[in-house]
Parts: sequence; structure tokens; C-alpha cells
Amino acid sequence: MSTPLKPRTTMERAAVEDFLYAEAAMLDSWELDEWLELFDSTAKYEVPCNDALDGDPVRDLLLIDDNIARLTARVERLKSRRAHREYPHSRTNHQVFNVRVRTPESGAPESDQLSVTASFTVWRFRGGKTSCYVGQYKYRLRPIDGAFRIALKRAELDMTDLRSVSDVAIIL
Repeated sequence: MSTPLKPRTTMERAAVEDFLYAEAAMLDSWELDEWLELFDSTAKYEVPCNDALDGDPVRDLLLIDDNIARLTARVERLKSRRAHREYPHSRTNHQVFNVRVRTPESGAPESDQLSVTASFTVWRFRGGKTSCYVGQYKYRLRPIDGAFRIALKRAELDMTDLRSVSDVAIIL
């Protein structure tokens, strides 16, 4: 059985919520360089296949499995005209809600990080079409000098079929 996580204080939860809302605003305004600065140097960004939400990148295929170098390359590609799926950029609306913050017991792996889950809905508007992505974020946030850095962002899609949205070209 895993070690239970202790709930955080209301002030800490509010700070995490503010951080997640600011991240969503950066993505919606295509401030991708600023968004990338939210990640620490060992960060991961994962989107598992929607038929295997518990997918482990060590043994399973993920839709997205980026370390910081691949995430930086993804941002550069999305900002360029060569990203035909995203030039001109889609309009997006990231909605984050039901934020829950936990901290591991001291001495546990990643005991210096907050474990955060949040529900999300991301709307994408492009070429007269609307797509909606729904799921749950799982974050590991590292508090550093009064701010947070993302050590892990994992977007688990609740949708059973991606055919209606055609692709995941945007950053969830």
C-alpha cells in the first residue's frame, strides 16, 4: 500500500490554483516561451494513450512523452510557420478546476514536491471547427524561492475516442 498524502493548507492550495490559472492563460495567449520557463530542467510532459491512462513511458507507448529538450523543440516548432497544424495558431480556452494538492510524507521519493491533480477542459477553435479535450492533469510541482517549477505535467484524457478531435497538436 502506498503512503497516504497529507492535504495542504488553503493558502497553499490557492497559490497552486493561481499558478495553474496563470499557466492556462499563457497557453491561451500562445506565450509559449514564458510557459516553458515554468518547467524545471528535469521536467517531463506526458499525455498517455486514452485507452491506457496508467501508461508508463518506460514500457508503454504514450501520445506525448517529452523531456525538457523535446518540450523545448515542441515549443519552437509550434511557434514557427512550419507547424502547418498550428499556423496560424488555433484559439484555445484552457479551463482548470477541482484542484487538489497533496504532499508526500517526509522521506518519501519526491518529498520536496507537491502532488497536484486538477480536472481540465481545453477548447480548440480552428478553421471553423471546434474540438474539446477533457481529462485530468497530474502535476508534481517543486517549490523554489517562493515560486513553483513543474517537475511533471501529465494530461490524462477522459475521452474514449480521439477521432472527433483529429489530433493533439496543441499543448494541453
